Amino acid sequence: MRMAPVIPVLVLDGKLDPVALAETLVASGLPVIEVTLRTEGALGAMEAMAGVDGAIVGAGTVLDAVQLYEAMDYGAQFIVSPGLTDGLAKAARDKGVPFLPGVANAGDIMRGRDMGLRRFKFFPAEASGGIKALKALAGPFADLRFCPTGGIREDTAKDWLALEQVLCVGGSWIAPPGETDLEAVARRASAAARL
Repeated sequence: MRMAPVIPVLVLDGKLDPVALAETLVASGLPVIEVTLRTEGALGAMEAMAGVDGAIVGAGTVLDAVQLYEAMDYGAQFIVSPGLTDGLAKAARDKGVPFLPGVANAGDIMRGRDMGLRRFKFFPAEASGGIKALKALAGPFADLRFCPTGGIREDTAKDWLALEQVLCVGGSWIAPPGETDLEAVARRASAAARL
C-alpha cells in the first residue's frame, strides 16, 4: 500500500496485451497492480503480468478461499476482496499472503481488527458515503489504514489521499475496460504516480 499512491484496478477484457499493460504501468510508476477476477481470462492475464520485472500483481474480487488458492497458483502476490469473511481471512492467514478485505462500516472494521488485520479496502468508497464517511469511520480506528476503492476518479483521488489514514487508492480510471491505447494508459498512470 506504500509502493504507489494509486493501485490500478483492472477488469481485463482482452483488448490490451497483459504483459505490455503491466510493463506500461511499471514504467509509469505504478508497480502494484490489481487484476479483478471478473473476466474469463483474468487468471491467465495475471500470471503473465506477474512475470513482468518490477510488477507486484495481486488478485481482486476474490470471494472465497478456493479463489484465493487459485489466484496464488497463478502468481497473485496479494489478495483483495470486496468484503470480509472468516473463511477468506483464515485462508489468507494460512497462506501468509497480504490480504486487503473490503469494509464499509464500523462492524466490518472491528471484526477485521479482531482477526489481527490493520489494512482495509474501503469499498464501495463513494457509494458508502465518500470522504466524510471514511473520516468518521477512521476516527475511532487511528491505528488502521485504508485503500478507498469504488467510484474514485482521477479528479478526486488527491482528496482521498490527503486523509491521514489513506495510504493509497484503487483506481479503475487508469486502464478502464475497453481501453486500447497504451499511450493513454501511460499518461494517466504517470499522472497518478505523481499524486
